[in-house]
Amino acid sequence: MHITILDWSIIALFFVLSISIGLFMSKRASKGMNDFFLSGRKLPWYIAGTSMVATTFAADTPLAVTELVSQNGVSGNWLWWNMLFGGMLTVFFFAKLWRRSGIMTDAEFVSIRYSGKEADFLRGFRAVYIGIFMNIIVIAWVNLAMVKIITVMFPHLTILGVSQFNFLGIEINSQLIAVAILMTFTAVYSALSGLWGVSLTDSFQFIVAMTGSIVLAIFAVNHVDVGGVAGLKEKLPAWAFDFFPTISNSDNLETSGTGLLKMSFTALIAYLGVQWWSSWYPGAEPGGGGYIAQKMMSAKDEKNSLFATLWFQIAHFAVRPWPWIIAAMSALILYPDVTDKGSTYVMLIRDLMPSGLLGLLMAAFLAAYMSTIASQTIWGTSYIINDLYKPYINKTADEKKYVKVSRITTFLLMFLSIFVTTQFDKISDAWKFVLAMSGGIGPVLLLRWYWWRINAWSEISAMAAPYFIFPVLKYGFGLDVLSGDFEISLIIIALWSTLVWVTVTILTPQVSEEKLTSFYRNVHPGGKGWKKIADSNPDIIADSNYRKLFVNWFVGVFMVLSALFGTGKIIFAEYGEGFLFLTLALIAGIIISYNLTEKNNTNI
Repeated sequence: MHITILDWSIIALFFVLSISIGLFMSKRASKGMNDFFLSGRKLPWYIAGTSMVATTFAADTPLAVTELVSQNGVSGNWLWWNMLFGGMLTVFFFAKLWRRSGIMTDAEFVSIRYSGKEADFLRGFRAVYIGIFMNIIVIAWVNLAMVKIITVMFPHLTILGVSQFNFLGIEINSQLIAVAILMTFTAVYSALSGLWGVSLTDSFQFIVAMTGSIVLAIFAVNHVDVGGVAGLKEKLPAWAFDFFPTISNSDNLETSGTGLLKMSFTALIAYLGVQWWSSWYPGAEPGGGGYIAQKMMSAKDEKNSLFATLWFQIAHFAVRPWPWIIAAMSALILYPDVTDKGSTYVMLIRDLMPSGLLGLLMAAFLAAYMSTIASQTIWGTSYIINDLYKPYINKTADEKKYVKVSRITTFLLMFLSIFVTTQFDKISDAWKFVLAMSGGIGPVLLLRWYWWRINAWSEISAMAAPYFIFPVLKYGFGLDVLSGDFEISLIIIALWSTLVWVTVTILTPQVSEEKLTSFYRNVHPGGKGWKKIADSNPDIIADSNYRKLFVNWFVGVFMVLSALFGTGKIIFAEYGEGFLFLTLALIAGIIISYNLTEKNNTNI
């Protein structure tokens, strides 16, 4: 690999454009917390939705997809494709509610929905647990992926002539120092511009990242040793091209002797029947949450909130995967003996890209990394300021003071993330830990919008329950919770947590009538779960026609999967099936469009 002046110039231009957006938007972000964290609630759907997609396009994402494809072919991606079911539920049932709520963070939801000291505790706890603890784990995971990328690209990197540094007794290599520099740069434009600048920068960075991914896929599949799509089909086994896993009689998710992903009935239930609605996971929270909720609440209006989230589902599941999958398949042929399959994606960049395009691909990885880090830190900072500092530490400061503290907190959060990154050598099981330890909270996050009886104790107990049964499963029953027995463990944890929170809900006092009435009149969610409150407020026209919402949800899932499969079939030169899938996707899109028109969209 030889990096030319042209490559460095492209990378430099990328940095200049990113910081320029931050500087341009800094004045608007300084007006107050609403402008800093929610862009004044004026984001159009295409900016808000693209920002969602860019945030979930982290530096580790194509590496993870490469590993899945190397192990189980195309069907291995069902380990994350299953999240579409929950994502589309958010589009039609929750996007409008989030925008209508008028809050700044999803943690603040607690203050408008629940009452009592337990609600105050829950809001502060969520700010610390999710905004700091979980957020830093995710950032550290992304940092480690970026360290791997830089290590492959620049294995002999030195900074000031030194490859290893000692800071307060912690050994830090030059690659991590380079990541720290990237984080600092990201902190600068994030702290300057707030969500407006981050969202605009995300959109620009997403275009760069997707362009780079497509270019890499084209170069990789057309390499002489691959031989195009025909070469892929000739040199890779047929199972690698299957879009669906087979169902095995085995109890575990495994690879068969031929390499085909074989999913046990237990795993099928865990991934397709439980995970997507049961567990909390960044970017795929049941009902929406985190930075997804932040972008929904930043949209111009309810319609823009819905369309932003719909565009996110389409782009996330139907647009992005194929360049990564094609590159991953090509890497299987070009690097058959490399053990770390995720790193082969970076090797494609290092070995195949000519001058100019090499700079573009490096900029694409930087874009993927920085867009995720920027959104994660702005989101985490919003929790710390809006749900911890402002309500419990300094209630009387003016808006400019809160913005100033927000900017300082952005830097502190990033520096803390760098420290945490040094404490990990491997976080490959982190996503399973997060899914398992949030198993069962999903129904509470969904039902709190549609059933008046849910209270703060419901959420608290659902969040705490997994931590009581996890050691029992691991040490009492000897289950390998985060590996071989993950699927059955997830099902048990979800059932246990559900039993706990339902029992706690029944045994604890209901939310005050005043709070329930206030929430209902402000958000008017509708449905039979609010009949008690609705009867006392007959002047409120609540949402209705939930049958049509379920139709839109089902058709939306069908549309995205049809678009995903149709694109894949055409790429693999199976044009008949490909155009059939795309036609079905188009028909589904027309149905949704018809249902969402004003005359057919009454009270939904």
